[in-house]
Amino acid sequence: MVTTNHDSTAGGLWQQIKSAVDYCVSGVWDDTRDAWWVKGVKVVNLSVRSFLDRDLQTRAGALTYSTVLALVPALAMLFAIGRGFGFQNLLQSQLINYLPAQREALESALTYVDAYLSQASQGAFVGIGLVVLLYTLYSLMGNVETAFNHVWGVADERSLKRKFSDYTALLLLIPVLMVCSAGISIFMSDAVQRMFGGGMLSPVAHSVLGAMPMVITWVIFAAAYWLVPNTRVELGGAVCAGVLCGTLFQGVQWLFVTGQLYVSKYNAIYGSFAFLPLLLVWLQLSWLIALAGVVLTYSWQNIHNFAHREAAADVAPAYFAHLAVAVLAVAQQRFERGEPALTQAELERDYDIPGLLASRLLRGLQRAGLLVPATVDKARVWQPARDLSRLSAGEALEAMGHVGHERFITKADERLAPALDRLAAAATHPEAAATPLREILQAQQ
Repeated sequence: MVTTNHDSTAGGLWQQIKSAVDYCVSGVWDDTRDAWWVKGVKVVNLSVRSFLDRDLQTRAGALTYSTVLALVPALAMLFAIGRGFGFQNLLQSQLINYLPAQREALESALTYVDAYLSQASQGAFVGIGLVVLLYTLYSLMGNVETAFNHVWGVADERSLKRKFSDYTALLLLIPVLMVCSAGISIFMSDAVQRMFGGGMLSPVAHSVLGAMPMVITWVIFAAAYWLVPNTRVELGGAVCAGVLCGTLFQGVQWLFVTGQLYVSKYNAIYGSFAFLPLLLVWLQLSWLIALAGVVLTYSWQNIHNFAHREAAADVAPAYFAHLAVAVLAVAQQRFERGEPALTQAELERDYDIPGLLASRLLRGLQRAGLLVPATVDKARVWQPARDLSRLSAGEALEAMGHVGHERFITKADERLAPALDRLAAAATHPEAAATPLREILQAQQ
């Protein structure tokens, strides 16, 4: 009897665990409650799905490669700005303190950086050297934007003009923040000591100032999640993801720095190259954390668009065409009334159309030559491509039916041409639609 009760209890517990897992994996999307924990489960669910579906491991590897290429130019820019602030020696000492087991490798790298900077006043640097420096840094920023846009499902990148202005601002701002992160504790500590004379507030002030590098890391991550994707990002989601992933980044950095103290045996195997594998692992993990934050920001902002995720992924072609023409009618009505042009966000919010399906609908209408995108106040809007006042519903449906590639299989198109022609006529003419399928096949024979 005891064994029976125990088995019954274990079976019930297992069933509860199974039900909870099924709810978290798929059932949560049918839950319409507005509770915070339901939203949290949806965010985690969508984040995990998006992280796995978008092959972010490969993206992180590509960004790691780009980072290694841009490492010396980035350090050169960092130390150049550090010289301007008078923090060059501080930066150098902190790098060596971070990586005490790799002092020799760091000194060699800093020698390359000094040689790089020493050419700054010469003509060769202004020419080829400057081009190489800007190319590597801008290429890295471009790869970062492409990876972020990939997570958000944004196909359009910034224009060259916007890339130049935005990338330049980021490349100047990030080193300044890093320099501030390195020197703000010492600078503010001295200021507090002068103001308060090293009294009771000194330990509290030191604790607050000790947290400043963490805060600056949060700011850098949140700003990247908010500004880098070429789409509108909610600030709240970017801040939450920035705090979480910035903290994880600091934790991984602490492990990396602490691990340097225990690599003496590792150095005996790899010698002076021991630093490189560890650096690559750290960069890979850091980029994975950064991309995970992008996924988290995306999920935070788009969970309401995935209520019908499974159905939207397998939408019927006829329903897709009908829904597209209905969206076209909305855009035409707005145009005739002189109202603001339609946006994808309005389709998602006002009509509860999932984000991926809304994007497919608008792209399909664009390919059919019925809608064209435009940019108004840095927001993408959609408006009629031509005068649609005389366009019938049947003509619009026919245009949507021709979206995509047609008659591209040479052998099949030739051998099945009569049947294909009669089927095309059946789709647009009522009398042809009544043709028995047997006669269509006989026409082929």
